[in-house]
This record gives sequence, C-alpha cells and structure tokens, in this order.
Amino acid sequence: MDDKKIIAVIGATGAQGGGVCRAILKDAGGGYRVRALTRNAGSDKAKELKKLGAEVVEVDIDDVESLKKAFRGAHGAFCVTFFWDHFSPERELAQAKNMADAAKHAGVPHVIWSTLEDTRKWVPLDDRRMPTLMEKYKVPHFDAKGEADRLFSERGLPTTFLLTSFYWENLIHFGMGPKRGEDGKFYITLPMGDRKLPGIASEDIGKCAYAIFRRGKDFIGKTVGIAGDHLTGAQMAAALAKALGVEVLYNAVSPEAYRGFGFPGADDLGNMFQFKRDFESAFCGARSIGFSRELNPAMQTFEAWLAEHEGKIPIEVDSRKASGE
Repeated sequence: MDDKKIIAVIGATGAQGGGVCRAILKDAGGGYRVRALTRNAGSDKAKELKKLGAEVVEVDIDDVESLKKAFRGAHGAFCVTFFWDHFSPERELAQAKNMADAAKHAGVPHVIWSTLEDTRKWVPLDDRRMPTLMEKYKVPHFDAKGEADRLFSERGLPTTFLLTSFYWENLIHFGMGPKRGEDGKFYITLPMGDRKLPGIASEDIGKCAYAIFRRGKDFIGKTVGIAGDHLTGAQMAAALAKALGVEVLYNAVSPEAYRGFGFPGADDLGNMFQFKRDFESAFCGARSIGFSRELNPAMQTFEAWLAEHEGKIPIEVDSRKASGE
C-alpha cells in the first residue's frame, strides 16, 4: 500500500461524503487517499467510488465497534449524520457519540464534524415564537447536531466543526424546485420574507472539507462556516427564471403556513427557515462567502451551479408559454 494519508469518509455515497471523496480522488498527487465508508458497498455509487480509486468499506454507524475498525490507521475522519433517513435526533446523537468514541479509540489526528447551530441557544424551548417539536427541540435536525459538538470537544478530539448551508441540490432531490401555480406561473416557496439564505453546492462542501484536512493545524479546534452565495428568495427565483427560461416568482409564505404543508418534516423545516429568517445576521455572518472562496477558490455561485445543473431540476412542461398564457 502507498504511503498516502487515509481520510475515512462517513456517508461516502451521500451528498456531503460523496463530495469529500471526489475532491480527494481528483487530486491524485495530493498525498491523501480515500477510505469510503458506506452502509452498502454493493451500491452503484459505492462501485463508482471504488472505480475512481477509493477503498470502499461497509460500516454500521449504529455500531461503535464497526466504526473503530473503519477509523483504524486514518489520518482524518469526515463525520456526518443522516437525520432524514430516520427523523430521530436521539439516533443522531447516539451515532455522533459512536463516531467520537471511535475516533478517540483510533487516535485520529484530525476530525471534521459536519454540524449546524443548536437553535435553542437563540430560541429557548419556552419561547413561543416557534413551536417546540418532539418535546425537546426547536429545529430537530439542527439542534441534535449542535448538541453533539460537545461529544467531540469533551473527548479532546482534534476537531474542526464545519457549518454547512442549504444545498442547492434540494431544488433537484428534495422537492423544493419551482412549482406551477393556478395562474400557470412557476413559484418557489420559502418562509424567508426578504431575508437572505446561505446556499452551497454539495460538491463544494467536499472541496472545502478537503482543504481543511490539507491545512490541518490551521483549523483544529475551530468552527468554520461555508457558503457559495447569500440570496433572497426573490434573487433565487430570478436566477432560476434566467437559467430555466420560464418565469419563476418567489412565493413568500409565513413559517406557520410552511409548517402546515403536511409533508414529512414540514414543521422542522418551517422552524428552520424561520430561524434563518429571524437570525439572518448571525446565520449569514457565520458563513462568510469571502472566507469560503479563500478556502475553495473554485466555489460556485448559484448562477454557476444552475448553468451546470438546470437540466436536472424537475419542472412541469406544457404548451403554455413562460408568461402563463
């Protein structure tokens, strides 16, 4: 085996982990190699990573012994959890504990923990501006990650806490793309008012994480926030219209209306967007575009990302013109 340093990547076939793997694999002379950790080594995405040169290893993140083996000999570990697989913040916390325990056991020199804000520091549980969910959270998929930060700190792990942003891929895979209204026009619907939403391409998260691993000591013990753009809903709609060649308008609904949409996780996402709206300065401020570009000079703007991905965004097509006639 060569003497390249091993980066063990949890969720190697997911959005963030996959981006980290590809960033490392594309830098053939960078001195690092990928240990791609996945639930299913036989999946098409896992096979593709293996073809690109990754060492693919099956791992069960609910089993700390499985993780200890997977982290053995690794120079770095990229750790991320998958709330939308199970909708359980408690399970996320348990999995984060397993990752921290395994990294400590293996003596990993650098851990990146993909985290988010614990919104309860801004909106306590007894604050009625937004409903409390699952009895203990305001934004469950944020709060559990933020709460888990201490699991890495308390173990004295050399950790970088990476604050990510809204994936623009949500417009492709998460049903957040333009929808046709009764008037025939297309709308994107967000409860953000006129406030800005930090966004990023998932591939750029991977490039930033790889840059952090490469710079090691500069970022150990630090919290780093990344974004490719800070845009209002109206600005996102205008960029989508330009890229898709149809009229796209911004439908600014209230958080209450969004929570009532009824799809799985609507209440969580309604609270999330309300948090981002009400604390825009702190949320955007933690995700400097200038710093993000310094870390990853290839960071895409929303328009650049759309130019490459507009054909993948689901959109109803019929004989009506873009104006809705």
